[in-house]
Amino acid sequence: MIDDIRKDAESRMKKSLAALDTALKRVRTGRAHPSLLDNITVDYYGAETPLQQLGNISVEEGRTLTISPFDKSLIPQIERAIMTSDLGLNPSTSGSLIRLPLPPLTEETRRDLVKVVRAEAEQARVSVRSVRRDANSDLKELLKEKEISEDEERRGEELIQQLTDKMVVEVDRVLKEKEEELMTV
Repeated sequence: MIDDIRKDAESRMKKSLAALDTALKRVRTGRAHPSLLDNITVDYYGAETPLQQLGNISVEEGRTLTISPFDKSLIPQIERAIMTSDLGLNPSTSGSLIRLPLPPLTEETRRDLVKVVRAEAEQARVSVRSVRRDANSDLKELLKEKEISEDEERRGEELIQQLTDKMVVEVDRVLKEKEEELMTV
């Protein structure tokens, strides 16, 4: 039983880490990367469709993304979706190719992005601690139902705490890497 609670807590904590990774990929670092456009959807014949399903996205010259839509009639909708997104990018079209130049980040913008990244990391830590709280309450419930002893409950709480500490260290490592990436000019 304790092992099941630990495994469940571990899988939920790993999902929190995966959510942090996804959130950090959306933060622009000055280098062009196709994952910057992951959360952009385009109105495609009445259905909101992810941009990566509507064309090829590639990196050109390190600071420019290019989008080659499968359906050329979608170019205006793709441009509109990019301009209305929170990325602050201005697409330029040449024939059937959309170019997205990424402007270099200023020092002030970098610092603002570091604040955003730290907030995302703190959210991940809170999520991990929430999983710990849930697991510990499950252990207390088992003790109350007399399915485990007090010693087993204490050992289970220690295991959950070790797991929590490991995951928080991982969140801090990911945060440090992203901060260094953002502050590198």
